[in-house]
Amino acid sequence: MFSFCSDPATLETFQWMSCYLTTGKHMAFYMSFGTVLLLLAFAAPAALLFGFGGAMAARARFAPLSWLGRGYIAIVRGVPDIAFFLFFVIALDQALEYLRHRVKCPDWDQPIRQGSDFIVCDIAKLPLGDAAQWIHEVYGFTIAVVTFAIVFGAFAANVLFGAMQAVPHAQIETAEAYGLNHRQTFWRILVPQMWTYALPGLSNLWMVLIKATPLLFLLGVEDIVYWAKELGGSKTAKFTAYPHPDWRTWYFLGLLVFYLSFTKVSELVLDRITTRLSHGQATLAGEAQRKAS
Repeated sequence: MFSFCSDPATLETFQWMSCYLTTGKHMAFYMSFGTVLLLLAFAAPAALLFGFGGAMAARARFAPLSWLGRGYIAIVRGVPDIAFFLFFVIALDQALEYLRHRVKCPDWDQPIRQGSDFIVCDIAKLPLGDAAQWIHEVYGFTIAVVTFAIVFGAFAANVLFGAMQAVPHAQIETAEAYGLNHRQTFWRILVPQMWTYALPGLSNLWMVLIKATPLLFLLGVEDIVYWAKELGGSKTAKFTAYPHPDWRTWYFLGLLVFYLSFTKVSELVLDRITTRLSHGQATLAGEAQRKAS
């Protein structure tokens, strides 16, 4: 059956653009926006979980646990993000394959490290060489989520630790005077009140997390930056049915609009959350609400 998309010579400008923007690669480009949003949906709560655990460890009364929490915050925050992303992904992947290798191939008699090569038996590789493509993609995405969670969890831990310290100590003393134990005081008094102090820092961290999503490209995930660079580069008739000059400016302009729009929506949502959490709190925002009412 004849289709005008199959015969570039018959295309007018609008028809040509309609065909060009609906190619398989462009569909993958559109889906990559969903990949970015999905990453944020998983990485943000995971980072918050890492951060909450790190903050609890940092303020623990047991000294080794406190050192562990403070060390996690200091080390991860002190390493440039790009270096951590490049190193940790390789290290985590090789660590998992090493553990599988030790279990599944106990009779292996060759060294795993051979110069710069890391060699394990075939059944220990992650994912397996004959695995479906979607398994490779899910595995890479999972590694990316874990990496983002660990990196930004350290920053979240620092914010939450400071927020816990900011809760007036008189509140803690009053709770203890009423007979609450340490755990009850933590969960019923400290945690509910700390969020209003932590939200400004967590809001900034959310914005940084949004801007860091292009680092997916470094982790082997075909994200919006990868496709913008791939599709926007100049194409000749020898290699494609849709030749065009260098259009990367337009593609990256589209990414600019996407990120600015998304951060603006985030600001509006975070402002509403801040207003809600500040209600009745002894903070500058809470005092402003009291005077306004």
